[in-house]
Amino acid sequence: MKIAYDVLAIYAALVVWAGLLVAAWRTQRWWPFLGFGLAIAVVLNVGYFVKGPPAAIAFFVGIYDVFDNIGLDRNEGAPALASCVDNACTVWGDRFVNHSSWGVAFHDRFLNGPQLRTNLLLGHIAFNTVAFVLMHVQVLRPGAGATRGQHRTIGRVAFGSLTLGTICALWMASEHHAVGPYGGVWAMLGFFSMSAFVYGTTVMGIRAARGGDVSGHKVWMIRALGSMWGAFWLFRVMLVVTGPLLRNYESASLLLSIWLSAPLGILIAEWFRTRTRTTSTPTPNVPIEV
Repeated sequence: MKIAYDVLAIYAALVVWAGLLVAAWRTQRWWPFLGFGLAIAVVLNVGYFVKGPPAAIAFFVGIYDVFDNIGLDRNEGAPALASCVDNACTVWGDRFVNHSSWGVAFHDRFLNGPQLRTNLLLGHIAFNTVAFVLMHVQVLRPGAGATRGQHRTIGRVAFGSLTLGTICALWMASEHHAVGPYGGVWAMLGFFSMSAFVYGTTVMGIRAARGGDVSGHKVWMIRALGSMWGAFWLFRVMLVVTGPLLRNYESASLLLSIWLSAPLGILIAEWFRTRTRTTSTPTPNVPIEV
């Protein structure tokens, strides 16, 4: 049986990342953990351009195959599992013949779908990756003094990228009402909700900046970054946990990730912000041009 070494490499990277989380919790130095997680996210997203969407999705499905088949015999199925033609939707060869039903649908939609759908996916990934990286730069180097102009310019690029990425996401989500394994209408509305959390918190941050409220701007942009982390990483981690637990319900695992990942990301970011603000240096309330 085929061994997916690229999936095993991701598992190894995640183990290292977990170690960085433990170290960060002990030392309260979070940037190594955040930076490593950001790097993994970028590598995963770049794979869509290097391999092409169908192959990148097969790799993505392969990450979950190991967990989704825990406790099942090789040919034992479940309502949330499905097979795909020639087992092409995974990188594990014939090691696993059952995969998450949403993963099978995801792969088929971009293997056999129109070119516009592929272009929207690649646009969403490209623009959101740029925004995700630049938002970290902004939080790491807040605009003050000589860096204020640079902060403003980077912020405009990040917001423009996020806007384009969100348009692509909403366009794709508008088709999900017809995709049963995703959860149909509930999946469509859930992705609309996810976009609203990510984009809405960012817009609130920009409004605060334009009003000269530097402290408010910082608060909202931390929440926006938390929503991005939730939409990317919590979304995927939740699938690892809920997939095996909820495989008797076709779309329950995916719907939980869709609806909860972004708001949970905001709540976690808010918890960290309030937990560390007593040791942070207050930000002077000076106007920002946006």
